[in-house]
Amino acid sequence: MTLKPKHLLLALLIALPLASASFAQEDEEAGQEEQQEEPGVTDYIEMDPAFVTHVGKPGTKLTYLKAAVTIRASRETTRPAVEAHMPRLRHELVMLFGEQTDTDRLSGNEGQQALREEATSRINAVLEEQQTGESITGVLFTEFVVQK
Repeated sequence: MTLKPKHLLLALLIALPLASASFAQEDEEAGQEEQQEEPGVTDYIEMDPAFVTHVGKPGTKLTYLKAAVTIRASRETTRPAVEAHMPRLRHELVMLFGEQTDTDRLSGNEGQQALREEATSRINAVLEEQQTGESITGVLFTEFVVQK
């Protein structure tokens, strides 16, 4: 059975509006998904009190690090997860800061940036381990002092 040109044209006229409505619905759904993924929220969560620990190689003169830490999150639902696991998160950062042996590196921007990235990684690892479904976008040092 072959379609005559009139029938083919009629079939196209019927199918075209249905297809465009389907594409419009898909575009609308994709737009809604993008809005859910990027709500434009920035939440700063302070970790009080500031961290104070000794750093450097064992057996050398004591060097202290004081760091005031603020966590940056991009979802409103992250704060409750961070607050619920704050003791564990603080523990991870105390251990991280105590592992620092190169005090000269800590005094420079590169060392501080590397420490911020490692802190972010460790906090996200804890949140993942605790199956919170949350993650942070970064760690900020609002105060950072290395005293030799």
